[in-house]
Amino acid sequence: MLDLRAYTGDDAYSDGDIENEMLAAARGGKCEEMLERDNRWPVLYHFSDMRENLVSWMPIENKTVLEIGCGCGAVTGILASRASEVDAVEISPRRAEIAAWRHKKADNLTIHVGNLNDMRISKKFDIVTLIGVLEYAGTFTHTGNPFEDFLKTVKKYLKPDGLLIIAIENRLGMKYFAGAAEDHTGEQFDGILGYPEDGRIRTFSRGELKGL
Repeated sequence: MLDLRAYTGDDAYSDGDIENEMLAAARGGKCEEMLERDNRWPVLYHFSDMRENLVSWMPIENKTVLEIGCGCGAVTGILASRASEVDAVEISPRRAEIAAWRHKKADNLTIHVGNLNDMRISKKFDIVTLIGVLEYAGTFTHTGNPFEDFLKTVKKYLKPDGLLIIAIENRLGMKYFAGAAEDHTGEQFDGILGYPEDGRIRTFSRGELKGL
């Protein structure tokens, strides 16, 4: 089910027109066929089942899960297959629709379209996931401390004994010291040097995450 009540018309995230092709494949039940013949990065990233490894270990049987930033549903399916109930949030309506078509048989799944900061989901969850999301908080949380403030919003949806799971690139990853460009900015040593002062996208070290 798609819940569009919080959608404001802000389509902030997109891989471009290829998402229209991906939506057509999802509507036709041909995601796997597209994956087999198309090696463009968005197809591999969104349609491959390899990303399910990020959550396959999670203790989610009979749990309620809030997946923040579900994208095109790469891990939504495995969550819905094991949890008792899954609410997913996605800021892009096109990506949300792709996810909805891919997992149309999941009767325990609701996808909320819009910015979590603008939503009022009237329940708390056993598990909340932030997979490839926190680093972008500065683009959709318009406060002086967007990363900390977004985590405070997320915390409101956790039960007292709930579990928050974050997957994010390490700012101090070895590949960056070896000269690889920062994944989000495309610049060498950007993260290691602390990012530009006006940067709205940033990752964190393990220590920094614990501090947040």
